[in-house]
Amino acid sequence: MPRPYASGVVAAPVEKVWAQLRAFNDLPSWHPALSHSELVEGVDGQVGAVRRLTMAAGGDPFDERLIALDDTSRTLTYTFAGANPFGVRRYLSTVRVCPVTDTGETFVEWWAEYDADAGQEEELNRTFADGVFGTGIRELREALA
Repeated sequence: MPRPYASGVVAAPVEKVWAQLRAFNDLPSWHPALSHSELVEGVDGQVGAVRRLTMAAGGDPFDERLIALDDTSRTLTYTFAGANPFGVRRYLSTVRVCPVTDTGETFVEWWAEYDADAGQEEELNRTFADGVFGTGIRELREALA
Protein backbone atom coordinates (compact mmCIF):
# COMPACT_ATOMS: atom_id res chain seq x y z
CA MET A 1 0.00 0.00 0.00
CA PRO A 2 1.52 3.36 -1.00
CA ARG A 3 2.28 5.89 1.74
CA PRO A 4 3.36 9.27 0.34
CA TYR A 5 4.86 11.52 3.00
CA ALA A 6 6.12 15.08 3.43
CA SER A 7 7.40 17.03 6.40
CA GLY A 8 8.79 20.43 7.20
CA VAL A 9 9.38 23.04 9.86
CA VAL A 10 7.17 26.10 10.21
CA ALA A 11 8.65 29.08 12.07
CA ALA A 12 5.62 29.63 14.27
CA PRO A 13 4.46 28.27 17.64
CA VAL A 14 2.70 24.91 17.54
CA GLU A 15 -0.55 26.42 18.87
CA LYS A 16 -0.72 28.86 15.93
CA VAL A 17 0.05 26.16 13.33
CA TRP A 18 -2.46 23.76 14.87
CA ALA A 19 -5.17 26.44 14.94
CA GLN A 20 -4.67 27.00 11.20
CA LEU A 21 -4.68 23.28 10.35
CA ARG A 22 -7.61 22.26 12.53
CA ALA A 23 -9.84 24.81 10.75
CA PHE A 24 -10.98 22.04 8.40
CA ASN A 25 -12.96 24.27 6.03
CA ASP A 26 -10.21 26.90 5.76
CA LEU A 27 -7.73 24.92 3.62
CA PRO A 28 -7.93 27.19 0.51
CA SER A 29 -6.83 30.21 2.56
CA TRP A 30 -3.27 28.82 2.55
CA HIS A 31 -3.10 25.94 0.04
CA PRO A 32 -2.61 27.27 -3.52
CA ALA A 33 -4.01 24.16 -5.24
CA LEU A 34 -7.48 25.00 -3.94
CA SER A 35 -9.69 27.94 -4.76
CA HIS A 36 -12.77 27.27 -2.62
CA SER A 37 -14.11 25.18 0.26
CA GLU A 38 -17.68 24.88 1.42
CA LEU A 39 -18.90 22.92 4.41
CA VAL A 40 -21.68 20.64 3.11
CA GLU A 41 -22.23 18.45 6.19
CA GLY A 42 -21.67 18.83 9.91
CA VAL A 43 -19.84 21.49 11.85
CA ASP A 44 -16.32 22.72 11.08
CA GLY A 45 -13.82 21.17 13.45
CA GLN A 46 -16.07 18.26 14.40
CA VAL A 47 -15.62 14.66 13.28
CA GLY A 48 -18.03 13.87 10.46
CA ALA A 49 -17.84 17.32 8.84
CA VAL A 50 -17.61 17.23 5.04
CA ARG A 51 -15.93 19.98 3.02
CA ARG A 52 -16.47 20.39 -0.72
CA LEU A 53 -13.23 21.55 -2.35
CA THR A 54 -12.68 23.20 -5.71
CA MET A 55 -9.26 22.97 -7.34
CA ALA A 56 -7.64 26.23 -8.47
CA ALA A 57 -6.92 24.58 -11.85
CA GLY A 58 -10.61 23.79 -12.35
CA GLY A 59 -12.43 20.50 -12.55
CA ASP A 60 -15.29 19.04 -10.61
CA PRO A 61 -15.50 19.77 -6.89
CA PHE A 62 -14.84 16.85 -4.56
CA ASP A 63 -15.65 16.10 -0.93
CA GLU A 64 -13.47 15.21 2.05
CA ARG A 65 -14.79 13.94 5.38
CA LEU A 66 -13.07 14.67 8.70
CA ILE A 67 -12.79 11.29 10.42
CA ALA A 68 -10.50 12.09 13.36
CA LEU A 69 -9.43 15.24 15.17
CA ASP A 70 -7.24 15.03 18.26
CA ASP A 71 -6.27 18.30 19.91
CA THR A 72 -4.01 16.54 22.43
CA SER A 73 -1.81 14.84 19.83
CA ARG A 74 -2.54 17.59 17.26
CA THR A 75 -3.56 15.21 14.47
CA LEU A 76 -6.26 15.53 11.86
CA THR A 77 -7.35 12.66 9.58
CA TYR A 78 -9.65 12.85 6.60
CA THR A 79 -10.81 10.75 3.67
CA PHE A 80 -12.41 11.33 0.31
CA ALA A 81 -16.18 11.13 0.49
CA GLY A 82 -17.12 9.93 -3.00
CA ALA A 83 -15.40 10.63 -6.29
CA ASN A 84 -12.03 12.40 -6.24
CA PRO A 85 -9.81 14.00 -8.91
CA PHE A 86 -7.05 11.44 -8.35
CA GLY A 87 -9.13 8.34 -8.99
CA VAL A 88 -7.87 6.61 -5.83
CA ARG A 89 -9.75 4.16 -3.68
CA ARG A 90 -9.71 3.91 0.13
CA TYR A 91 -7.80 7.13 0.76
CA LEU A 92 -6.86 8.12 4.30
CA SER A 93 -4.71 11.19 4.99
CA THR A 94 -3.30 12.50 8.27
CA VAL A 95 -1.53 15.72 9.19
CA ARG A 96 0.28 16.03 12.53
CA VAL A 97 2.10 18.91 14.19
CA CYS A 98 4.63 18.79 17.03
CA PRO A 99 6.59 21.51 18.79
CA VAL A 100 10.28 21.89 18.08
CA THR A 101 11.13 22.54 21.71
CA ASP A 102 14.56 24.10 21.31
CA THR A 103 13.46 26.75 18.77
CA GLY A 104 9.75 27.34 19.37
CA GLU A 105 9.00 26.28 15.80
CA THR A 106 6.63 23.53 14.63
CA PHE A 107 7.35 20.24 12.88
CA VAL A 108 4.59 19.33 10.41
CA GLU A 109 4.07 15.85 8.95
CA TRP A 110 1.49 14.98 6.30
CA TRP A 111 0.94 11.55 4.79
CA ALA A 112 -1.67 9.29 3.21
CA GLU A 113 -2.44 5.68 2.54
CA TYR A 114 -4.52 4.76 -0.49
CA ASP A 115 -5.34 2.10 -3.03
CA ALA A 116 -4.89 2.61 -6.77
CA ASP A 117 -3.88 0.65 -9.83
CA ALA A 118 -0.19 -0.33 -9.56
CA GLY A 119 0.70 1.59 -12.72
CA GLN A 120 -0.54 4.85 -11.15
CA GLU A 121 1.18 4.61 -7.78
CA GLU A 122 4.50 6.26 -8.66
CA GLU A 123 2.84 9.33 -10.17
CA LEU A 124 0.24 9.53 -7.40
CA ASN A 125 2.95 9.28 -4.74
CA ARG A 126 4.73 12.28 -6.30
CA THR A 127 1.46 14.18 -6.64
CA PHE A 128 0.47 13.64 -3.02
CA ALA A 129 3.93 13.95 -1.39
CA ASP A 130 5.18 16.92 -3.42
CA GLY A 131 2.16 18.58 -5.00
CA VAL A 132 -0.33 18.32 -2.16
CA PHE A 133 1.51 17.77 1.13
CA GLY A 134 4.89 19.37 0.39
CA THR A 135 3.33 22.40 -1.28
CA GLY A 136 0.87 22.71 1.58
CA ILE A 137 3.59 22.70 4.21
CA ARG A 138 5.68 25.28 2.29
CA GLU A 139 2.63 27.55 1.86
CA LEU A 140 1.66 27.11 5.51
CA ARG A 141 5.19 28.22 6.40
CA GLU A 142 4.74 31.35 4.26
CA ALA A 143 1.22 32.08 5.57
CA LEU A 144 2.37 31.94 9.20
CA ALA A 145 5.72 33.69 8.78
